[in-house]
Amino acid sequence: MNSEQTRRPLAAVRERVREQLRERIVTGVLRPGDRLVERDLAEDLGVSRVPVREAIRSLEADGFVVVQSPRRVVVRQLSRVDVEELFDVREALEVLATGLACQRVDPPALRRLKRAVTEAARALAAGNITQVAEANVRFHQEIVTLAGNGLLLSMLHQLEDRLRWLFRQNEDWDRLLQEHRRLYEAIESGDPELARAASAEHVRVNRALALGLLFPDESGTGDAKAG
Repeated sequence: MNSEQTRRPLAAVRERVREQLRERIVTGVLRPGDRLVERDLAEDLGVSRVPVREAIRSLEADGFVVVQSPRRVVVRQLSRVDVEELFDVREALEVLATGLACQRVDPPALRRLKRAVTEAARALAAGNITQVAEANVRFHQEIVTLAGNGLLLSMLHQLEDRLRWLFRQNEDWDRLLQEHRRLYEAIESGDPELARAASAEHVRVNRALALGLLFPDESGTGDAKAG
């Protein structure tokens, strides 16, 4: 086997480890402040410590982990400013995407959007919060795809994992489902202004909820109740 053939499988292992660790962080399996120990992760993932070490470096560059010392790496704890900035960007991009999607909507796209809402409702009735979160992510992804703007899609793709993490900062899943139904109806109406307004309201109430959950002791956020 030549050097090029050797590098390809090594790169594949490194990418797989990186994606698995990112997924654990995004879905909350690894929580802010949790320590990442190379030896333990390598054993758990069935790889050597080298791809784990390289994956951690990549995750540090992406802002998901913090290297506190040569022997201590932890999942990053987002500050209030970090979360506020994410919501600012999310609101700007999603409101734009929703307005564009409303102008391009067709029956097949509406069926896909409605299916995501229906799947979330079924999962919620069954008490499967993981499936609720996944269906909600698909709902938002479908809106962005429907917008048909390549640059917008690229910008949101760069934020995808951070936004998925934000989507999970929620306790009131019934409220979130109601909002998605209203957002679906606004898009179905074909009125871009109505759709943009519904999208902006949806992001703002989620901002209030996330800040209330993540920073309950800070003034003005402890009693937030939204979805």
